[in-house]
Amino acid sequence: MVNNESNGKIALITGANKGLGFEMSRQLAQHGLTVLIAGRNLQAAQTAATTLQNEGLLAEAIALDINNSSQIQEVVQYIGDRFGKLDVLINNAGVILDEGWIISNASYISLDIIRKTFETNFFALVEVTQTLLPLILKSQSGRIVNMASIEGSLTLHADPNSPIYDAKPFAYNASKAAVNSFTVHLAHELRNTPVKVNSAHPGWVKTELGGEGAMMDISEGAKTGVQLAILPDDGPSGGFFHLGEPVPW
Repeated sequence: MVNNESNGKIALITGANKGLGFEMSRQLAQHGLTVLIAGRNLQAAQTAATTLQNEGLLAEAIALDINNSSQIQEVVQYIGDRFGKLDVLINNAGVILDEGWIISNASYISLDIIRKTFETNFFALVEVTQTLLPLILKSQSGRIVNMASIEGSLTLHADPNSPIYDAKPFAYNASKAAVNSFTVHLAHELRNTPVKVNSAHPGWVKTELGGEGAMMDISEGAKTGVQLAILPDDGPSGGFFHLGEPVPW
């Protein structure tokens, strides 16, 4: 049953004007959260927000290029002034700049590609989280969800029998492994607070990033991030999950 009434909680999803981010926004709004749809292109974010508003859901557009430090500060100021807190942060924005999925390119990939990948997938994610954390700590049940990937699992990449053994785009995979490390470290630091920090593997989802060969519909791919965003107070923190099941680190 869809809840179109506000529960007073505020969620910010990066890269939310399309694909997985947009669907997670929809599903969180259906749970009664007010969602801030963050995107580099404000007009695209506004179009996405209007779509949800027309469905009777609570959504606002917000301009946020996660690689723009001054814009991150503006978002923090806006949320602080408008809402006084942030209950949910889903770090969804990301890129893959390697030239494919079924490759093994660690011996020749350029340092420029690695740096650009890390700038968006890791460094910007850390900066957004650190900058918004004071507002998240003001929530009675803060939740931080880092959209990682099974591609960041070192355990599975080292296993010749794993389904991702031959999927070795180094820059992307390494950036997601770094995201998982951030999840573990931040969760430990916040272990005595109400804030829960987890990594999500959405699955191989039919998005621009996932490609046409992906196996999961977007509505299904959004579920893991949403589940972690609305965890109960006795839910896990510092974990890596897909649809409620742990993923090996």
